[in-house]
This record gives sequence, C-alpha cells and structure tokens, in this order.
Amino acid sequence: MTGHRERVLHQAASLLLAYPGGDLALVRDALEAAPSRPARLVRPFLDFAVRLTPAELAAHYVEVFDFNNRHSLYLSWWQDGDTRRRGVSLVAFKQAYRDHGLRLSGEELPDFLPIVLEFTAATGDTSLLLEHRPGLELLRLALEEAGTPYAHVLAAVCATLPGPSPKDRAQARALARSGPPREDVGLRPYGHLDLLPVLSPGSTR
Repeated sequence: MTGHRERVLHQAASLLLAYPGGDLALVRDALEAAPSRPARLVRPFLDFAVRLTPAELAAHYVEVFDFNNRHSLYLSWWQDGDTRRRGVSLVAFKQAYRDHGLRLSGEELPDFLPIVLEFTAATGDTSLLLEHRPGLELLRLALEEAGTPYAHVLAAVCATLPGPSPKDRAQARALARSGPPREDVGLRPYGHLDLLPVLSPGSTR
C-alpha cells in the first residue's frame, strides 16, 4: 500500500499519460503540495509540456504512443503481446478492480496504464504495478531511448515502487524472470474513474 504522496504522484501520472487535455497547472500545484523525489522527476516533462500549445502536445502524444507498439501503454502487451494469454491477463485486471468494488465504466481496456494509475491512486493498492513492473521498466527505457520527455513521467512512477530501477533492457528482462520486490489525492482524475472516473463503484460495462 502507498502513502498520500505516492498516491498524488500516481494520480498526476495518470492525467499526464492520458491523451492531453488536463490542466497542467493543477498537476504541478498538486505535486508541489505533496513533494517527493518521484514528484521532482516529473518536472522536466511539465516544463516541456507548458512550452507547447495543446495541439502540439497532442501531436507529440500521438507520435509517441499511437504509432509504436514499443511504447505501448497497455501493460499486458509487455507480458503477453498479441497472444491468447492476454485475454486472461485482462480478466485479472478487471478482477482486481472488482475486488475493490470498482468496475470499468468506459471503453478503454483495463490494462491501460492511466487507468491502473487511477486505481492505485484511489486505493493505494500497488499490486498491479508491481506485477507488471518489468513492462513499466521496459516502457521507461523505450521512452528514454526515443528521447521523449514522457520518459520522466514513467521514471517517476517506477521510483514509487520498491527497489532500484533496471539500468538497461537486460536487467529489466531479468526482473521479469525473477519477479519484482513485493510490499505488504489532491487531483481530479482525467475521466476514467469516478472519484477517480474509468472505475466507479456500481457502474456497469
């Protein structure tokens, strides 16, 4: 389970990793009100984003995430790819939400990282992030290699999880084999959770 500062960071990252449209000033203010090392890691992205027009930021987002599977924001893709196993993984995400009395209320897949981060921010339950830590780290490394400031947001998310982040792909793959370490909000969400918006108690799909 995570504390208040980590949950604020996860909500902020959820907003920043969704399609652009949120209030960057509110995100910055919330992170400054809950200071932490991971929150500081987000600043280079915010500095980059505020220099762009909304249309320019949206174009950059599409270029980074919509045209390259190696930058996939769908966590089960990193584990299962486009195989039948992925269906089982998606069911597991939905079950994790149901276990907290939450159900998907939108059309997005349940493994979409902004949704997972909203869930974590709402509940403090990091189990999905920990289970898919290798994929998060591989995504972080891919974004770093691409030179996009979105890499700073992934670095911040990874910094909230226990243990050091892998330095390269070989270490990230080794993490996938060995398993990640285990450990037993001040922002309005982007619109996926309802108090959060894609997950809302009692909603139907």
